[in-house]
Amino acid sequence: MENVAVLTADAPSPTQRRGRTGRSLLGLYEGVNLTRRSPVRYSAVMPDRITIFRLSHCRIVRDEDELRRRVARTVAHEIAHHFGISDDRLRELGAY
Repeated sequence: MENVAVLTADAPSPTQRRGRTGRSLLGLYEGVNLTRRSPVRYSAVMPDRITIFRLSHCRIVRDEDELRRRVARTVAHEIAHHFGISDDRLRELGAY
């Protein structure tokens, strides 16, 4: 992966939350995925961002082992988005 920052935050900002309802937001990929990049349109840009939300994870787990597994799964999920894999395709693959 190139030009991707992985960050943590306690909770999503109002901008990150916009248009998302229902389940807790565990992570978020913000950027231009690899399938949409071109050398002409994608140069000298700020890094894409993957943000993992701490409080959302803490609310849904029972212990530290489950927290580690859930965070690893969320990171992998957001990395999949970086590579252009949609939520629908992840469901088809049984990723969640």
